[in-house]
Amino acid sequence: MSDVQQRIDAMVKGHRVLLFMKGSAQFPMCGFSGRAVQILKACGVNDLHTVNVLEDPEVRQGIKDYAQWPTIPQLYVGGEFVGGSDIMMEMYESGELQQLLAKA
Repeated sequence: MSDVQQRIDAMVKGHRVLLFMKGSAQFPMCGFSGRAVQILKACGVNDLHTVNVLEDPEVRQGIKDYAQWPTIPQLYVGGEFVGGSDIMMEMYESGELQQLLAKA
């Protein structure tokens, strides 16, 4: 595992709810990242940790390799990859995301 992969793995395992996104929760830099933050707020998440991939090109590429998922944002709950904003929206609308967050 490369250095960046180890850093990402430590971040993923070190936070209950982790969102790799463009920008921050307070200032999202793309619509998909903004939507992801709003979904998590609607779920009542108050321990959200975010990583701004625009600040670190290695993490920006590395997270795509880590999850084998080509887009950002990427949500991790309890150390497990959940998906991007479209999957988050589908899971939120079905109630599945709320259940996952409650269990983690």
